[in-house]
Amino acid sequence: MDGKTIRMGRISRNGLFLCVPMDHGISSGPIAGIDRLHRVLAEVSRGGATCAVLNKGMIKSMKEHPGMGILMHASASTSLGPDPNYKVRSSGVEEALRLGADGVSVHVNIGAREESEMLYELGYMSDEADEWGMPLLAMMYPRGEHVKNPNDPATIAHVARVGAELGADIVKCNYTGDRESFSALVRSVPVPVIIAGGPKMDTDMDVLRLVRDAMDSGAAGVAFGRNVFQHANPEAITRAIAEIIFDNADVEKAAQELEVGRS
Repeated sequence: MDGKTIRMGRISRNGLFLCVPMDHGISSGPIAGIDRLHRVLAEVSRGGATCAVLNKGMIKSMKEHPGMGILMHASASTSLGPDPNYKVRSSGVEEALRLGADGVSVHVNIGAREESEMLYELGYMSDEADEWGMPLLAMMYPRGEHVKNPNDPATIAHVARVGAELGADIVKCNYTGDRESFSALVRSVPVPVIIAGGPKMDTDMDVLRLVRDAMDSGAAGVAFGRNVFQHANPEAITRAIAEIIFDNADVEKAAQELEVGRS
């Protein structure tokens, strides 16, 4: 048992992840949901989330431990800047340790003009995380001027593999759209793969079907931001997602948690 193994246990449950990224305040400002960040943290923790992703300032602002793992996000750009796809390093592993975080995360946009700089930072952060025994989540996206089709399964698989090749302990990527291609992606990546939630979906059932499809394809869980923290009842949608991930529930069974949340 080493430090990284112990910390991986703090951000997962039996090797599975229900992660709620709430690092959007830098890129998008105080959008709905994270404008009441600490309240939502408590709600998703009660719902069964294993970890949240926060920027360092929000970790510093916590008055009490949220009861789940915390990953400190170490990448930043804003929607107001000249190139939102260029994520720069905003912190390091030692600061994450000082703040009591259980891991770190890095965002890389493959296909952006500054891809080489982001790849360098991912590789450097991987070495730093190994040195200190910290889990590293790589958020890997096909996003930028050189990406012709960001939804192409082969492109998503390439981007996910880059994260593993450069030493990430967990890779977050988009779902490819079908079980066959995503299963192939998971087989090609030798670390746990979790799926991104993307923009807010139209219905709760859409959210739950995506979770079920991903888990049936071999995913190790999800990292859902807006589809959780912008939900009318973050605790209930988290609990429904948890039913699928940890209890292998079908969509209809998981959806019952939403009815309980409305009562």
